[in-house]
Amino acid sequence: MDWYLLVLSLLAAWRVTHLLQAEDGPFDLVYRLRQKLGNSVFGNMMDCFNCLSIWVAMPFAFFLGETWPLKILTWLAISGGTVLLDRITEKNKSSSHIIQNYKEE
Repeated sequence: MDWYLLVLSLLAAWRVTHLLQAEDGPFDLVYRLRQKLGNSVFGNMMDCFNCLSIWVAMPFAFFLGETWPLKILTWLAISGGTVLLDRITEKNKSSSHIIQNYKEE
């Protein structure tokens, strides 16, 4: 497995997971999908970044992995990487918000 394919898959999985969980999408399509799913199992999954990242990472991992053990490890690695990226980006958002509030006072 090439390292750059793993990095690209990780970034793509984060992007798709973030789109499905936290954004409205083009023409509010993702927002309408979340509304339609409501409080169902899939609707609740769309509210949880960590849960959703597991399922979004699966096709990337099965494309990259050559053997079943490698597919499973890659699946968990991509999902874990998307969660780390989300925490890093959320931390930066909240720290910039704190700095902005401090400057306004």
